[in-house]
Amino acid sequence: MTSLTDLGLSSNALSGTIPPSVEKLASLTSLDLHGNNFSGDVPEAIRGLKNLTYADFSGNQLTGKIPESIGGLYLLEVLYLNGNGFTGKIPESIGRLISLQFLRLSENNLTGQIPPSIGNLTGLKSLVFENNQLSGNLPETLGHLITLESIYFSNNHFTGKIPPSMGNLKNLQSLDLSRNQLSGPIPVEFLKLKSLQDLDLSFNPLRLEKLPDWLKSLSLFRLLLASTGLKGELPNWLSSSSSLSTLDLSSNSLKGKLPSWIGNMTNLSLLNLSNNHFNSSIPVEFKNLVLLTDLDLHSNNLSGNLNTFFVKASDFPRGHYSSIDLSHNMFRGPIDEDIGEKPVMEEIETLILSHNPLGGKIPKSLGKLRTRRTPNGVSLEKKGTTQKALHSRQNIHRQEQKPKLEGDSPTIEIEGQKTHQLQTNRPQYGSPPPIATSSAKQGLGRPTNFNTPRQHQRSRIAEEGRRSNATTSRRRTAAEEGDAREEKGARVR
Repeated sequence: MTSLTDLGLSSNALSGTIPPSVEKLASLTSLDLHGNNFSGDVPEAIRGLKNLTYADFSGNQLTGKIPESIGGLYLLEVLYLNGNGFTGKIPESIGRLISLQFLRLSENNLTGQIPPSIGNLTGLKSLVFENNQLSGNLPETLGHLITLESIYFSNNHFTGKIPPSMGNLKNLQSLDLSRNQLSGPIPVEFLKLKSLQDLDLSFNPLRLEKLPDWLKSLSLFRLLLASTGLKGELPNWLSSSSSLSTLDLSSNSLKGKLPSWIGNMTNLSLLNLSNNHFNSSIPVEFKNLVLLTDLDLHSNNLSGNLNTFFVKASDFPRGHYSSIDLSHNMFRGPIDEDIGEKPVMEEIETLILSHNPLGGKIPKSLGKLRTRRTPNGVSLEKKGTTQKALHSRQNIHRQEQKPKLEGDSPTIEIEGQKTHQLQTNRPQYGSPPPIATSSAKQGLGRPTNFNTPRQHQRSRIAEEGRRSNATTSRRRTAAEEGDAREEKGARVR
């Protein structure tokens, strides 16, 4: 089999170790072992595969260190080692993979710093190191990777400041440095990132105090700065950020009124301002957010009529609500009797209104809520009341494993009032959400119907290209808005 060029053994429930004899397959250009149960080390003998351009060992149970010998595979364009149990440091030799375009080391137990030699990989398009134990400063040499389109470094232990050299990454479209220990400020050099559309620096002690004004020069689709030390009021320049589809400024110290100009941000599909100190009523202009599907304002001091949220300017909005959390505020009721029949509520999955002085009765129309998917929950706890059946959300979830909208649906009791109730655990948007794997976040579905490993390889590389090209689109279609909701769900559940 010395003439073999493509070897695809993915998703076959294979086990055992990768044999050192693999080095005898000297003509091999594509090796795909993903989705099996291989264990042990990657053998040093892999250095014999000098013609290898595609290597996918992801989704196995491989352990030990990434071998230094991997740096001898100079023709390698794609290297996926994600979803294993690799330990130790990223080898310095990885900087010798000068043909590399896609590198995923996520979902392992890697430690130590990113080697400065990473800056030698000047053809890289995607760099995914999230969900490891990496630490130390981000290397300045990252600024050499001018072809990079996406960086995912979330959920590690990186410290220090974000290197200003990253402002050189003129092709960068997605940057996720969330859930680390990085300090501020955000480098002003980022204003040169004219291709950037997705910026997530959430849950870092950046101590920003205010949103940098230069952010308005970027055409961002997604801006996530939860728990980054923001203070004061929302800046007026946000009103002109017409491209923003996702805005998450939760778990900060923002205060003041929700401005009327928020209604100008008509492309918003997700708005999260929870765990702040806003203290106004909801401006009437809020109804102009006709694409809004996910709204989280919990844990503020907001007041006014709750029913403001259930009316939109369009009779047939594309943005039917998917989730609403208005809990722990001062909104008043009563809740509209026909809330369950509102057009914007046709696809609601999560509705949380607990800990508000609502008063009145819980509308029976809530029992008419129907969705294409199983709703996650409805919580209507009234402030100061006792609800025996709603005392523990987790208990209700365990007791009612398969709630339905009619018939045997769970029932709650509030001061003698009964209503059908759907209930699961509430999403905790104001605290770090559960970590999504890179495959969940990026939609890295693996095709299974290819005739040859070569077609499989080409498809996965093409998939990377399509993902990159998709982010360059300047308009979000209704289908894309649905994808954004799915992505958000993966990150917060």
